[in-house]
Amino acid sequence: MARLNDKVALITGAARGIGAAIAEAFVREGARVWVTDLDAAGSQALAERLGPQARAARLDVREEAQWQAVLADVLARDGGLQVLVNNAGISGLEGGAVHNPEQAELLEWRAVHATNLDGVFLGCKHGIRAMRASGGVGSIINISSRSGLVGIPAAAAYASSKAAVRNHSKTVALYCAEQGLKIRCNSIHPGAILTPMWEPMLGEGAQREANLAAFTADTPLRRFGRPEEVAAVALMLASDEAAYMTGSELHIDGGLLAGTAVRPQSGPQEK
Repeated sequence: MARLNDKVALITGAARGIGAAIAEAFVREGARVWVTDLDAAGSQALAERLGPQARAARLDVREEAQWQAVLADVLARDGGLQVLVNNAGISGLEGGAVHNPEQAELLEWRAVHATNLDGVFLGCKHGIRAMRASGGVGSIINISSRSGLVGIPAAAAYASSKAAVRNHSKTVALYCAEQGLKIRCNSIHPGAILTPMWEPMLGEGAQREANLAAFTADTPLRRFGRPEEVAAVALMLASDEAAYMTGSELHIDGGLLAGTAVRPQSGPQEK
C-alpha cells in the first residue's frame, strides 16, 4: 500500500526545487497533491506532468485572503486536508541586495520575513483550521534551513526568518496537542541542497566543478544534497510512520552541523 493513500496534501513553493521534489514523492505514494506557487505557469506545468492526482493553484503565501481562498477550494474539491508543507521561501539575495546586519535595508528585511515567516504563520493558521474541519488529524511540515540554526553574516534576514520558522513549528506542535488535535508539526532544516537557486553561482564547465568542490569543502559528505533527499524526509513526516513525532527538527545537511570535516595536520591521531 502506498504510504500516503487517501491523504490530501498542499505544498507551497512547489513549482521547482525542493517543493517540486516533495510533490513528486507525495504523488508517487498515493496522495492527492495541490501544487501551489507564485509562479502559476510553473505549478500548472508540474501538476500536468504529475497527472490526475495533482492540481495546481496560484498562491502568494504573503496574502491571507489567498490562503483562505485556496484552502476553501481544497476542502470543496477534495473533501479535506491532511498534509501541509510550508516550503515557499526566498533568500533576499536574488536581486543582489545587501543583507548583512549593518547595511541591510529595512524594506529588504521585511520582504524576506513576509515570505519566509509570515507565509509559514499564515499557512499554519489556516492549515490548522482546514485540518480541524477535516477531522483534526494531519501533518504540518515547515521547511526551515540550516541557516536557521547558525548565523549567516551575509544573509541576516534569511537566517533570522528561518530561525523563527524553527521556533514557530514547536509552538504550533504544542498548541495542537493542547487543543486535543492529532495535528503534528515538525521542521526540516536542509543545508547545501543543489536547487536551481544555486546554478547562477556555480557557472559552467570546469569553473562549475571547481565551485562545487569549494562550496562543499566543509561538508563531511563532500557533496551537495539533492532535492529528492529532502523529499524523502518530508514523505516520512507526512506518513503515519511518524505518528509520534511532533515539535521535532530534522537536519539534512551532509553533516555540516555535526562539526568540521577538516582533520588536524599534526598532533596525536586516533588509532
